[in-house]
Amino acid sequence: MATRIRLRRVGRKKQPVFRIVVTDKRNPRDGSFVETLGHYNPRTDPVDLKVDADKARAWLAKGATPSDTVRSLLKKAGVFDGTTEPVTEPPAAAAADAAAPSEAPTAPTAPAEG
Repeated sequence: MATRIRLRRVGRKKQPVFRIVVTDKRNPRDGSFVETLGHYNPRTDPVDLKVDADKARAWLAKGATPSDTVRSLLKKAGVFDGTTEPVTEPPAAAAADAAAPSEAPTAPTAPAEG
């Protein structure tokens, strides 16, 4: 079964709310699904986005392909960094590592001739 992580529309007319679900790619948009990974409400300020990161990483590891929209939402949630592998550590820890000064040795500079 070719699985896909995509949005499923719920909510009233003119007031969309979406669930992030895992489904067979041949199913219709609002058809049956295997599992719910979270929800997304674009109408609130700020946008309401909740994703179960562990479930999402597990499905990505199993080979489920996210739709373009879900890929960008997973990036915002810190689950997916855009490469072929999901992020294994939380974004806060990754940011702290990037902010730490690097201890790379610097090459000695030659004295100026003159």
